[in-house]
Amino acid sequence: MTPWERATLALSLLAIDPQNLGGMVIRARVGPARDALMAAADALPMPSVRLHPQMTAQVLDGDVDLSATFRSGTLVQQRGLLDRPPSLFVLPMAERIYPYMSARLGQALDAGRSHALLALDEGAEETESLPKALIDRTAFHVALENVGLTDLSPIYLPDEPVNLRRKARKVIATDSILEDLVVLAGSLGITGMRGPSFALCTAQTHAAMQGRSKLADEDVATAVELVYPHRATQLPQEAETNRQDTEDQSANELQENELTLPNDVLLEAVKAVLPPNILSELEARGTARHASGTGSGTKRTGNRRGRPLPARQGSKSNVSRVDLIATLRAAIPWQTLRKQLQPTAAGPIFHQSDLRQKRYQSLSDRLLIFTVDASGSAAMSRLAEAKGAVELLLAQAYARRDHVALVSYRGSQAELLLSPTRSLVQTKRQLAAIPGGGGTPLAAGLSTAMSLVQTATQKGLTPTIILLADGRANVALDGTGDRAKATNDAMKIASTIAGTQVEAMVIDTTNRPEKTLRQLALRMDAKYIPMPRADARRVSTAISTSLVE
Repeated sequence: MTPWERATLALSLLAIDPQNLGGMVIRARVGPARDALMAAADALPMPSVRLHPQMTAQVLDGDVDLSATFRSGTLVQQRGLLDRPPSLFVLPMAERIYPYMSARLGQALDAGRSHALLALDEGAEETESLPKALIDRTAFHVALENVGLTDLSPIYLPDEPVNLRRKARKVIATDSILEDLVVLAGSLGITGMRGPSFALCTAQTHAAMQGRSKLADEDVATAVELVYPHRATQLPQEAETNRQDTEDQSANELQENELTLPNDVLLEAVKAVLPPNILSELEARGTARHASGTGSGTKRTGNRRGRPLPARQGSKSNVSRVDLIATLRAAIPWQTLRKQLQPTAAGPIFHQSDLRQKRYQSLSDRLLIFTVDASGSAAMSRLAEAKGAVELLLAQAYARRDHVALVSYRGSQAELLLSPTRSLVQTKRQLAAIPGGGGTPLAAGLSTAMSLVQTATQKGLTPTIILLADGRANVALDGTGDRAKATNDAMKIASTIAGTQVEAMVIDTTNRPEKTLRQLALRMDAKYIPMPRADARRVSTAISTSLVE
């Protein structure tokens, strides 16, 4: 099937049984394909509710209606969106959803209220996607990035979906089919039972749509092709599956009503639509640690500025600002009882437990700390690479919310050559004449970078250490030329850096990857990037790529 055929078939199956299939994730930017699919989705047999990815708890869960309560003198509650009758929730910009909203949507899909989700994943990068918890609760995931206008065909949703839904629940599935679905899920690294459950429901719905009362090979193959590929976390182990298929089954043991489709055919159906870069994606999941994904720093919670967050309970001694509206909402349900206990009190009666504090969320700026080896004969080349990379990254600083700093180490000490800045003009002026040559005091360079990390963190920045080197340490922290002691000092500081959980990367510019630098990166819990004969643009590109993983 083409991507468009898979998308239209998934929508047709969802039209028959949206509650049991959970919904669908559509990975696509705005375009003709997505518009056509969404236009057809308007005909799904349930009311549609459009959500925003950053809705507050009050909107989702409901809360006290202050205006109606004050007008009527009795408690009036607002109904939350998640308390509606069975609805199709349409979520644009789903990759930007707040964690709280993601958790509440997952609970709503699990609560048996028969809601369904249609999530529009518009992420520009591979790492920008809907949370896994919501992907796991929707049966289908379709990608329309490469579908053009000429690939489109008319969409015809099934007639009488309610009748087809009743027939689907009566479609016969043998024990061997259930076993095949579970074994196949295991071979693809799919954990949990939602995947096999969705696959079974999809197969039964497809059979009902084709007018069959028991599952056929085509139904099961279609189901695994639609449900399993985006859930796969490993490539299937074909050899083990085929061996089990030949050893454990024989033609004499199969009953007439059992599925005869061999497991290797099911595997081929899944592999045909597996993401082509699944191995690189798995590798990226294992190496990416603290990257923020957008170039900005970590999220910080405060009470002065930023994006508003739900208020939290606080005390009078707290220096945070009081959220008056949230405090009123907390106090109003108790007014009847409190008036009975204090009949002479005038106006609303507040208790300390009613106080709510304002909270805001802001993104801290990121500081890229270049720590450059300025020792030896190749110092000028390395410094030129670092200077060029700094200037290229600073050119994007305003879009990426980055600051940069430059530490060089040579001779017997390290020096902060460029304090944290976002000024490209100032940076070019200060980088114009930087000396090079001498020994390699790697420990001193890492120690200076670590001091800058502590200072930046206190100022609210999110630091990242970028070590650019091509040799072993040969100068210890005390300035002596002892290679073994110098290496030991560098490893100790690397362990300290790892303990702070600061993001770091080691760029090895030697002609052949240096084992010591790889060990240093491992000790520092940093990403190791071998890059022989690197120029400024390659260094800048490697850093930018690593920061968004």
